[in-house]
Amino acid sequence: MIDLYTWGTPNGRKISVMLEETGLKYQAFPINISKDEQFAPDFLKINPNNKIPAIVDHEPPAAYGTEPVSVFESGAILIYLAEKSGKFLPADAKARMQALQWLMWQMGGFGPMLGQLHHFSRFAREKVPYAIDRFATETARLYKVLDGHLAKNEYLAGKELSIADFATLPWAARWEWHGIDWATYPNAKRWYDALMARPGVQRGFEVP
Repeated sequence: MIDLYTWGTPNGRKISVMLEETGLKYQAFPINISKDEQFAPDFLKINPNNKIPAIVDHEPPAAYGTEPVSVFESGAILIYLAEKSGKFLPADAKARMQALQWLMWQMGGFGPMLGQLHHFSRFAREKVPYAIDRFATETARLYKVLDGHLAKNEYLAGKELSIADFATLPWAARWEWHGIDWATYPNAKRWYDALMARPGVQRGFEVP
């Protein structure tokens, strides 16, 4: 059994979607970040960085030994779950690297930049036009990168659905926050609609 510590954010949904799609047994424990529950001492023992999501696997693969294994950082969790389940990380070396590089693209760009846009355009007490324009421009550029890649590939890793898709999708699901017109990004829209139609994805989006 895997304990998932999460909240209804894009980063949290990456992991609940992955767990639903792999069929691994898990139970979800909501960490209400609006009430600063991520700073609780018990959660700090699981993730010293005080961020969701995090997991504790009570039945880890043999290579990890017999004690429960805790993992934090959404990208690391996705890789761990892919290796544990044998799903959504291609065995072919080139396709595997494709999945990993697009996972890193999401972790380093299509996440942090969109998150900054969320903050400055929706939550900041003071509206800072420079910041909003900066991150809106970068967000539009990243959507263009995504659309261009998906013009030539069914999924981010090529022909196979992978953890890179599960990492990117929950951020794209907030496209309205980004001021995105899907007509400008038809290939990304095709990919988005296909993934959002999957029952496992839909269940994952309902957690917690």
